[in-house]
Amino acid sequence: MQELSFSFQEVISAFVVLFAVIDITGLIPIIIDLKEKGNEISAWKASFYSLATFIAFLFMGNMVLQLFHVDISSFAIAGSLVIFVMAVEMIFGVEIFKMDGPKGTTTIVPLVFPLIAGAGSFTALLSLRALYSLLNIIIALVMNIAVIYIVIRYVHVLERILGKGGIYVLRKFFGIILLAISVRMFIDNLVTLLASFPH
Repeated sequence: MQELSFSFQEVISAFVVLFAVIDITGLIPIIIDLKEKGNEISAWKASFYSLATFIAFLFMGNMVLQLFHVDISSFAIAGSLVIFVMAVEMIFGVEIFKMDGPKGTTTIVPLVFPLIAGAGSFTALLSLRALYSLLNIIIALVMNIAVIYIVIRYVHVLERILGKGGIYVLRKFFGIILLAISVRMFIDNLVTLLASFPH
């Protein structure tokens, strides 16, 4: 079966695409920032929830969105707004996103969604689903989840290497990058959404 045929080339291609979209290395300053605010982040929970979310969306993404009459563009716009708020927090040093959920939920929101398993990675998954074998996409996903676990688990080591000054600069820099990504995601998907309406 095509769906279960293994291809090393497809695995590597899917891994690279997902790695670039998830951008876990770019999330390092955000993870450090969340921890410095006193939020507890579990590496294995973040990895498990991310994998479960990706797998569920891989199989049922289109169906769930259609069930609620939500298209991928609307979903992406919603995700972009959350990312925009986090970027503003990082750049200006203000707290907008109140971590008022039960203890430990920071691992799920905003880390797993929308930062790791967000609209961009969901869109990439749906695109890969049309191109590659399901088996190869799942293997590529598991490989990315392993990288996510390592980065979150040993983020304190990276924090020591970078130092306080390095983390501050990185936080501001990636805040601007995150802001640009959120604006582009918002505009691109708004254009797509508006183009889908009958003239």
